[in-house]
Amino acid sequence: MKNLSQMMKQAQEMQTKMQEMQARLDEAEITGTSGGGLITVTLTGKGTLRKLKIDPSLVDPDDVAILEDLITAAFNDAKTKVEAFVAEKMSEVTGGLQLPPGMKLPF
Repeated sequence: MKNLSQMMKQAQEMQTKMQEMQARLDEAEITGTSGGGLITVTLTGKGTLRKLKIDPSLVDPDDVAILEDLITAAFNDAKTKVEAFVAEKMSEVTGGLQLPPGMKLPF
């Protein structure tokens, strides 16, 4: 029974750490860029778009496709960085314990 109570205590501690991490992820800002920095996209650690910045030199009403492609590339860059950030923070919470395949937290 001692092991069970110790396991329950560890589970509660991990739950507390997960809640703290969720709050930190929502406050974190990760920025992705494209076009040599002409487009920047900033996401929260949960993947919510917080900021989008477009250099005015890119605004050409006759060529919107390039602008769309650059925004997409910047978003994908930021999203990749968010995933790496989340993986790092999850590793800190779980003490390096790997989650089962297909299980993604905190989303």
